Amino acid sequence: AESRHTPAYGAGKAGGTFDPLTFIRQPQTVMRILCWLFSIVILGCVTNEGYINKPEEVEEYCIFNRNQNACNYAVAMGTLCFLCSAAFLALDVYFPQISAVKDRKKAVMADIGVSALWSLVWFVGFCFLANQWQVSKEEDNPLNEGADAARAAIVFSFLSVFTWRSIQLSLPHLNLQSYWSTEMLII
Repeated sequence: AESRHTPAYGAGKAGGTFDPLTFIRQPQTVMRILCWLFSIVILGCVTNEGYINKPEEVEEYCIFNRNQNACNYAVAMGTLCFLCSAAFLALDVYFPQISAVKDRKKAVMADIGVSALWSLVWFVGFCFLANQWQVSKEEDNPLNEGADAARAAIVFSFLSVFTWRSIQLSLPHLNLQSYWSTEMLII
């Protein structure tokens, strides 16, 4: 059991040397890398095969019910999630070097908030893409081009909800006992 005086947010470990093997084995790091990879898959699926046209048409339309907003949403969220995952992965590398408890608290709280936000964003994206795929007309895509990519984007949107949520729920450097006993006084 931890004592009441355990430094908050792992501040007692601050200033240690960076060990890449320990870092890569942390569940949070694995989940963050999965989030990053899922965003690449979603972005790649929609940008590469998410726009189709009938043989007699020149202009391309979004594979999701010809709704450009669906493809735009997936591309924007995939891009932003890619950047956000990379930024928080960099923060995870830098986090052990942060010695000020207030700065560590800000980083942890930002991580929790951003993870919750991305979980919600991907849930909305999953619902939106799945709905638009469900109401897509077969005559809009007679050759069934890009169908696997569309389904992959939907599946990885769904999986992204859980990877981001797992990051939020399993932050290893968030020490709740010391947070509630000491940090609530330092707001």
